[in-house]
Amino acid sequence: MEKTLEMVTAFRAADDATPIVLMGYYNPIYVYPVDRFIADAVAAGADGLIVVDMPPEEDAELRPAAAAAGLSFIRLATPTTDGRRLPAVLANTSGFVYYVSIAGITGTKAPDLSEVGAHVRRIKAQTSLPIAVGFGVKTEGQVGAIARLAEGVVVGSAIVSAIAESLDREGNATRATEPQVLGLVERLASALRHPAEAAVL
Repeated sequence: MEKTLEMVTAFRAADDATPIVLMGYYNPIYVYPVDRFIADAVAAGADGLIVVDMPPEEDAELRPAAAAAGLSFIRLATPTTDGRRLPAVLANTSGFVYYVSIAGITGTKAPDLSEVGAHVRRIKAQTSLPIAVGFGVKTEGQVGAIARLAEGVVVGSAIVSAIAESLDREGNATRATEPQVLGLVERLASALRHPAEAAVL
């Protein structure tokens, strides 16, 4: 955790505008512990938190203090978040809503865009927060198509794969690592900014 926050601090030294959201599980925050983590995250320059294993009913140890310190507390909605559950998910959510586009493990299958659109519209009917869609998003075409439905697109596994493919046999970065990863991110970002041009699946 300390190394992660050091990375945030180092990034903030050169960029004080790009939002940074820390995403993970509650246990590392709990053992840090909570008060120290919030103080250090704010001091490092973090803007928000996604704590994937902390449901609304169990967030009293973290969310109020994080919100009071100015950290957005971002929640996840999924394909199984029904109409009865959605209000609880959206309550006290700030920053944006992260819609998990598939049920299962990230990176294992592609999202069904017609289903994504229906769920995003359902969420938008109950909140004015921006919606970011993630899980299973790998290609420029997928990014472009989703960008026409939501305000943000989350890509994780495809970037991890790009890193892994560029490493040497010992798992170290090579000359190909930086251009391969940055090239992918630039193409995906372009698809996000120009969705009409990229939305070919």
